Amino acid sequence: MKHGEPLGESFDESFVQRATRLEWLLFDVDGVLTDGRLWYTAKGEEIKAFHVRDGLAFKLAQKAGLHIGIFTGRRSRPLERRAKDLGVDEMILGSKNKAADFDAFLERRQVAAGRVAFVGDDLIDLAVLGRCGLAFCPSDAVDEVQAVVDRVLTTSGGHGVAREMIELILQARGDWRRLVAAYSLES
Repeated sequence: MKHGEPLGESFDESFVQRATRLEWLLFDVDGVLTDGRLWYTAKGEEIKAFHVRDGLAFKLAQKAGLHIGIFTGRRSRPLERRAKDLGVDEMILGSKNKAADFDAFLERRQVAAGRVAFVGDDLIDLAVLGRCGLAFCPSDAVDEVQAVVDRVLTTSGGHGVAREMIELILQARGDWRRLVAAYSLES
């Protein structure tokens, strides 16, 4: 495969149309951007590991005009640091009611649910996944989540889920080649 060509993915017309309408990409954290395990130091400080490819994917999505949001039921200093480093546009932390917090996000950002893609992995995410324009989950998401999403990704949580999701969306929108060309030796 040559640099900048699609990854062999074919999209149905509905997926392409919905991807083209997107304005926001929202990401759960534990089990999506991380592998879902919780690590603590001897002093009780939380440690999280993030995949570097997800960070570059966030930047590519932003270059394509999409906004990036973090939407999680937990609060974490490592997450806040990573989000700041990446220039995330919205952070919804400590959500105890994702349905209500999603409604508040839509109102605050003046965006329709159909213009939002979301990736989640567990039961708490179901209320949002069922309302988004495109819904995704990692390969190791719970069965109930896998049953309702538009696409079960091939990547497991913490191993580049955001990168895979963003590549699919950017390919469907026709943005991928242009964005990859900036990194190519051929350009």
